[in-house]
Amino acid sequence: MATKQSKICVLASGGIESSALIYLLTKQYRQVFPVYISHGFIWENAEQYWLKKFIRSLKTPSVEPLTVYHYPLQKIYQNHWGFSGEKVPGFFSRDEAVFLLGRNLLLLSLASIFCYQNKIPRIALGILASNPFPDSSSHFFTSLERTFRMGYQTPLKIERPFSKLKKKDVICLAKGAPLELTFSCLKPRGRFHCGKCNKCAEREKAFRAASTGDG
Repeated sequence: MATKQSKICVLASGGIESSALIYLLTKQYRQVFPVYISHGFIWENAEQYWLKKFIRSLKTPSVEPLTVYHYPLQKIYQNHWGFSGEKVPGFFSRDEAVFLLGRNLLLLSLASIFCYQNKIPRIALGILASNPFPDSSSHFFTSLERTFRMGYQTPLKIERPFSKLKKKDVICLAKGAPLELTFSCLKPRGRFHCGKCNKCAEREKAFRAASTGDG
């Protein structure tokens, strides 16, 4: 068996991709540091509940305790549906409808500080091949790596191991992970999926395409 690498940070949301990343990276790294960035969106309490439950279920010393940073965005986003819960993109909406302006730039910038402080040379996120947004392109990530190198005077590699995969591929790849403990919903009913939003539709289709049930 190959020697495990030292440590890596994972931008964790509690969804299928980031949770699968945590699970798979424990097989490659001695320390996996999940980081959750809270902006105050209406789905975050449910996300954090399931993310913590997922991490506990792994029962491995490779996963460090979840780190949560709070960076409120409501004043900047103003009357956005992510805070109001009104006109949330529905089951048949296009993926472009769920675009959050500056999302990856902000998440990676905040997580990069954590990496620098803890001498972590790599940060991973679960970007998929189907992601249509401008802050998910290869050029965006390579440019951001150069910016981090200039800003910190030390390299920080951005890992995107799912960048050529679809959601159903990730489900198959992480077979054995408790993916039923993941959460992907824009307007949860307490701690549970609403079954009516864009993310619920995406999740349902992926599990069906992977020929497996969601729990």
